Amino acid sequence: QVQLVESGGSLVQPGGSLRLSCTASGFTLEGYSIGWFRQAPGKEREGVSCISSHDGSTYYADSVKGRFTISSDNAKNTVYLQMNSLKTADTAVYYCARGFTQGSFYSADYDRWGQGTQVTVSS
Repeated sequence: QVQLVESGGSLVQPGGSLRLSCTASGFTLEGYSIGWFRQAPGKEREGVSCISSHDGSTYYADSVKGRFTISSDNAKNTVYLQMNSLKTADTAVYYCARGFTQGSFYSADYDRWGQGTQVTVSS
């Protein structure tokens, strides 16, 4: 059974850091791209970052460049999203998803999604 499980979401103050994890089961990361998306209340879901397990290429939305870092540990079948210098605008439910297209932030290019983890940035 293909499954993605996110964890690590929490309440954090502006300027703080969090690390989200996305653990995959039922398949191996090799050959897939894993993307992180987020959706804030009243807003559309947007792509944040993605990584290609094929060659390790990473991609970031302009809004998070320089603050977020995506990485993968194929031995643990897990993808991480390190988020630093968090802003209130980063508040959202964060989802990871499995995809087939390298560097894509289009939801239609992803076929399996996790249940999401809440990140709240507030003082």
